[in-house]
Amino acid sequence: MKTVSRRNFLKRAGAFAGGLVAVPNLIPLSALGRGGAVAPSERIVLGAIGIGGRGNYVLGCFLPEPGVQFVAICDVKEQRRQAVKKKADDFYKNSDCAMYRDLRELLARPDLDAVLIATGPNWHATASILAAEAGKDVYCEKPCTKTIVQSLELARAFRRTGRVFQAGTQRRSLPNFAYAVELAQQGKLGQLQTLHAQPRGLTTQSSGWLPPEPEPSVSDVDWDLYLGPAAWRPFNKSLLAGGEFEKGGGLVGGGCLEWGSHCVDLCQWANDADHTAAVEYWPEGNQVHARYANGVKLVVRDDGWLPLGSCPVRFEGTRGWVETGDNGEMEASPSELIAGPRPRIAGYPANFHVRDFLNCVRTRGRTRANADAACWSHITCHAINIAQFLQRRVHFDPVKCEFSGDEEANRLRSEALREPWTA
Repeated sequence: MKTVSRRNFLKRAGAFAGGLVAVPNLIPLSALGRGGAVAPSERIVLGAIGIGGRGNYVLGCFLPEPGVQFVAICDVKEQRRQAVKKKADDFYKNSDCAMYRDLRELLARPDLDAVLIATGPNWHATASILAAEAGKDVYCEKPCTKTIVQSLELARAFRRTGRVFQAGTQRRSLPNFAYAVELAQQGKLGQLQTLHAQPRGLTTQSSGWLPPEPEPSVSDVDWDLYLGPAAWRPFNKSLLAGGEFEKGGGLVGGGCLEWGSHCVDLCQWANDADHTAAVEYWPEGNQVHARYANGVKLVVRDDGWLPLGSCPVRFEGTRGWVETGDNGEMEASPSELIAGPRPRIAGYPANFHVRDFLNCVRTRGRTRANADAACWSHITCHAINIAQFLQRRVHFDPVKCEFSGDEEANRLRSEALREPWTA
């Protein structure tokens, strides 16, 4: 990635950045904590970037965890900065939470061990890569990337720096989904044949260009920083609902990626495909189908599901099938596959996923939704979007990471990012 300005990213975050390119930081440099209940070497000093509705919920999962000390918020919106500072100061009963408008200033802090990134999707990958290069571990909300090429760059950055990454695909840490994946991976369903995922809509779209409105002051909303690496467009307050801005991508936005980064991700996991992607994609009616090199088929569809809550998945093999969703329940054939006691957790809480991340920050282990797993599940989603956008069959080579003999599809693998943001 090119050097990002802001005085060369505050002189590359000082000597700190130069000393942490590949060496994990096992001992937080800050001894902050509550009551001394956790040893200093076990404490994790946390900052956050872009905290709105979803980020506020996830931050609420971090705050009560033993050994976590939240010290700084960065947001381009003054109102949100103040709201998160109040949340943190009320929790700790002090006034210590620092506020930043520019993420480069927050990332230059040598005391931060990790950051929570919950900006709009246009920022997720760029902010994550900047954080890794600044020596921070990252918990990043999804969708994590805008394009196939950016997915690969994200994975490379975390391999290169040795930092810990957790995508906010928290269903990987919930017992019903994990149990269904276990049935598939351990052969309890027989030879795996077909995976089903629900993306909640396959229409590809972008956020567009809305009528210009008077731009707010930089202190209230920094519009330039809000756009970040996304293509410039005039200010319109409707675009400030960060979750809706370029949701799921750039050139081929929307579509499968927003919910596919959960349910397609679970199908990838069930198929032991965390280091590859499907090789063939084609639209079929109101569905998109895909095929992996091992012959397993992926069906992305909106209808025909059992009433098991949102984000359902279904795995089918030669000896049976299992289906589950967000209500925590499961259905299977034969029914003996899910007999006996097992935990049932309705909804999709992030607490377990946050704890997995914190444990890996301390142990330097690999998270359940590490950067490689996120990379390949996002690539599969991007390729689904491209096949849907082109309305024809495309073939993808996971080794070369390109579409075979298809110039039109290959042009959609990446997009130019706005200077100075080049990741």
